[in-house]
Amino acid sequence: MSRQIGIPVARMIRAVIVPLAAIGFVLAWSSGFIVAKIGTEDVPVLTVLLWRFVPLAVGLAIVLVLSGQWRNATRAQLRSQLVIGLFAQFGYVVFVYASVAVGISTGTTALIDAVQPLVIAALAGPLLHVRVPGAQWLGLGIGAVGVFLIVQSQFGASDAPPIAYALPALAMASLITATILERRSPHRSPVLLTLTVHATATTVLLAVLALATGAAMPPGDTIFWLTTLFLALVPTLSAYGLYWWLLRRIGVTVLNALLFLVAPTTAVAGALLFQEPFTLLTAGGFLLSAAGVTLVLVSDARGRVGARRVSAPPAADPADGASPRPVPDSAPQGAR
Repeated sequence: MSRQIGIPVARMIRAVIVPLAAIGFVLAWSSGFIVAKIGTEDVPVLTVLLWRFVPLAVGLAIVLVLSGQWRNATRAQLRSQLVIGLFAQFGYVVFVYASVAVGISTGTTALIDAVQPLVIAALAGPLLHVRVPGAQWLGLGIGAVGVFLIVQSQFGASDAPPIAYALPALAMASLITATILERRSPHRSPVLLTLTVHATATTVLLAVLALATGAAMPPGDTIFWLTTLFLALVPTLSAYGLYWWLLRRIGVTVLNALLFLVAPTTAVAGALLFQEPFTLLTAGGFLLSAAGVTLVLVSDARGRVGARRVSAPPAADPADGASPRPVPDSAPQGAR
């Protein structure tokens, strides 16, 4: 009886927590593009990035030690997360910050990055053995059209040379590589261990580059430290933590569909804060992106319900004197 009660309660909790986590993820991820522009206006990119990660790596390491989770970490887990972290954090943030620093608008940087869901969906089948239903392909396609419209509205918003647009594309490629490596890895790690290894590896590499280029010394003004503190807590700790947490609960296709919403969210913030263009074309792209993500999420929800019904064992006939067996919560939720 307790199991029968516990399953609906767990589903109710998941139905509330996961959507809230998804909203928080979109807002936290979007904030990184905006604050990157603010932080690099007067300070070198490497300086901002180094001092964004130093306190984060130290703080995470302390929490990891105090929690005792480090005792259960294997060498295989550490090696796996070290490689993933070099793409997920170091590669991604360096190229994103470089994009913003050379003058590409925050909206355009986020929008090029938003092509990631289509690439992930295309690679999910052959590399991750994940079937992407037709309705989700349609939703991803609609979202891609929305992103294209917003990109069109953003062109001409900066004086960056054409070659600079390769930088956000490299950031996208880095995160795609990290996502595929994580999904293919047989070594699952707790989110705390994952973030600690990623932040530490990134800090070491940034320190080497900053020392080599003379960019390690931070300025002493309060704005710099408030900016780096925000970057450490929100677009790094919160956004990346939610990324890996959601990846293991809603799957790679649905999670990456949420990245379509990062693009219009960043475009709106860029228009409000930096007077970046936001036209009717931008608004149309915004609506199409939202429609595409909605279609992906609805398709995923229906698939889970269908999978739960198909996999539910037949209940015993009460007339035979046997009590009905509980229905297991067997809907696919990615790795736990």
